[in-house]
Amino acid sequence: METLIKVEKTEEKGILIFEFSGELDETNADKTFKNIYEQIGDFEDKKIIFKLTNLKYLNSKSIGYIADVFSNIEENDSQMYISNCTDGVKDILELVGITQIIPTVDDVSEAISAMS
Repeated sequence: METLIKVEKTEEKGILIFEFSGELDETNADKTFKNIYEQIGDFEDKKIIFKLTNLKYLNSKSIGYIADVFSNIEENDSQMYISNCTDGVKDILELVGITQIIPTVDDVSEAISAMS
């Protein structure tokens, strides 16, 4: 059975914001990130925020996808931020070192200001 995950895309000041709700795991990571890649399109001149306010869990595969999105962003001189992490998700991201490579801020407004 597939675990519930919802990713809602909005745009503000030319910045794509992906807001995650639910859990990212083995049952839904491939499908979820395939959809995100399609919505991003090419990675040239993109500004992206992963808003993780309502993300309760993510597994290693999901972390790999987040790192891959960031890698594509960097290769194309674009920008990406992670914002609004719950304490549990932030702990996981810090433990694996993602917060050392992907800028991570407390809220979306901080990320938008940093990208403007």
